Amino acid sequence: MTGTVLLLLAALLCGAAVGALAHRALARRRPRTDDGDTAVERATFRTLHTAALAAPPLRAGLTEDTARKAARRLRSLLGTQALCLTDEHAALAWDGTGDHHRAGATATAAAVLAGGRPHLVPVACEDPRCTLRWAAVAPLLVDGRVLGTLIGYTAESSPVLVRATDEVARWVAVQLELAELDRSRSRLIEAEIRTLRAQISPHFVFNSLAAIASFVRTDPDRARELLLEFAEFTRYSFRRHGDFTTLADELRSIDQYLALVRARFGERLRVTLRIAPEVLPVALPFLCLQPLVENAVKHGIEGRPDTSRITITAEDAGTEAEVVIEDDGIGVAPERLRAILRGEGDPSTGIGLSNVDQRLRQVYGDAHGLVIETAEGAGMKITVRIPKYHPGVQVAARPGPVG
Repeated sequence: MTGTVLLLLAALLCGAAVGALAHRALARRRPRTDDGDTAVERATFRTLHTAALAAPPLRAGLTEDTARKAARRLRSLLGTQALCLTDEHAALAWDGTGDHHRAGATATAAAVLAGGRPHLVPVACEDPRCTLRWAAVAPLLVDGRVLGTLIGYTAESSPVLVRATDEVARWVAVQLELAELDRSRSRLIEAEIRTLRAQISPHFVFNSLAAIASFVRTDPDRARELLLEFAEFTRYSFRRHGDFTTLADELRSIDQYLALVRARFGERLRVTLRIAPEVLPVALPFLCLQPLVENAVKHGIEGRPDTSRITITAEDAGTEAEVVIEDDGIGVAPERLRAILRGEGDPSTGIGLSNVDQRLRQVYGDAHGLVIETAEGAGMKITVRIPKYHPGVQVAARPGPVG
């Protein structure tokens, strides 16, 4: 699917470049207005502006609501008397005159829905006042499948209109393909979060409950506190609202996790936190840091009879928040680390590292993947750089109390 998007975008960009060159050539032969613009340049700007206004609704997919919002802009692009957008079964939106033809739009588009090629179709009408006599019908092709049609209605037969309608339909199809790409990315992120939830070790749950039970008789107050920490930690890990959270909420969950770990290991685990208050409201992908801390605990304590130290810092770095998680544990050989980040090998060797790295790259781009410094016997230092502001990254409002 991505290849299709790139090919279509490349074709559109080439067409735009050719159009721009043609407009410049025409502009050299056209008189300029007082403000220095030719009529061709102004028309080009209006066309591009109209296309830009039609794009956002279509990026949400093909529905009655998005079709209705885009139809007027698309009709302006084509310059037809009327325009209709259909899916495979029904007319979704009509703009312009002669809306009594809307009921027969799917019949008009039947050949195009079946064959996937543009057609010029005669339109029969018993209303003497109606001037619509021809319909240029073009398919909306996404991944080789006809999702619907774009129909431009006019008074006269025009092969040029068929070509123009097909080009606008191709542009609409690109927007719909990008919408599907956005939905696929959201589904992938949700699947990866479910994977992380599934990786919350049953051993951790058992050991946490065992540690709580050990305090029930000797220190009931401590047992109660730990039980509350356990409840809050699991509630946060399995919450259902939003793909993003705040750094403050993620660090609070980490603190609850560490309280349970310390209850088990006692003085064998020393944790230092240095958090700058100004970065606490920064939004980041949900369950983005907790797996990194869990990895530091596992590999920091593993095979060490003495004290293990973990340091967690979150600092203001201009347009970013920089989070560093460092342990003095056994470390990992660079070759093995690269395999872990590729998703190869035993998942227990790098709890959530590959998952978190991929999600950060999907949300912020490759420049914001995990930066990991490690070697065998030298511990591990993981740096996460989180942009303070990024398009599409915001924390969903928490659902209110029931009743």
